[in-house]
Amino acid sequence: MTRLSVNINKIATLRNARGGNNPNVVQVAKDCERFGAQGITVHPRPDERHIRFRDVLDLMNVVKTEFNIEGYPDERYLELIRTAKPTQATLVPDQPDAITSNAGWDTLSQQAFLKEVVEEIQKSGVRVSVFVDANTRMIEGVKKIGADRIELYTEPYAAGYHINREKVVKPYIIAANLAHELGLGINAGHDLDLKNLSYLKQSIPYLDEVSIGHALVCDALYFGLENTIQLYLRELQ
Repeated sequence: MTRLSVNINKIATLRNARGGNNPNVVQVAKDCERFGAQGITVHPRPDERHIRFRDVLDLMNVVKTEFNIEGYPDERYLELIRTAKPTQATLVPDQPDAITSNAGWDTLSQQAFLKEVVEEIQKSGVRVSVFVDANTRMIEGVKKIGADRIELYTEPYAAGYHINREKVVKPYIIAANLAHELGLGINAGHDLDLKNLSYLKQSIPYLDEVSIGHALVCDALYFGLENTIQLYLRELQ
């Protein structure tokens, strides 16, 4: 079964636009789980423009499914992981001013740094996933640093899906097979939606989890949150 983890960053963006606590991020997380989501993802950024570090602390004792905290592994992030002890920490190479993730780690040139970070996080009993492109050398690098999973960066797949889906999914199939051979779990995320999700799921073997936020929240404006989550779960069947 491929789990659906709902990224609630955009819920926090909406809240922050007006101030106050509407929509309530914690309540939305609880509702997502109640509606069938098998995980909750957050990505606090240094400027706290959507999810705030306080939100993570509020969510840590509320989320009953898998709790996934994404972020660049600076000291503030690592302290948050030590405190919250989520199910999973997903390491991303974003610069502080990045609008959204736009590339995976170079796990070869950053091997020493990442290995130290992975060891530090795993001491807290937290699973570590590393955000990577569908590149076999980078996936081999993830194995060398001792991480538990990869998260495949799927924006290139999503961008080419309507042009030639068979061509753009091939690197992901190769990457997933290699990751499985190396004993790594496989997650995927970025620009996945109701149009391209099912084909990715059918094509990639051993897919453990997808993390979806922006498209899911946009769809919820039309279909409602509960119905939208069910639609995404259906695509993963």
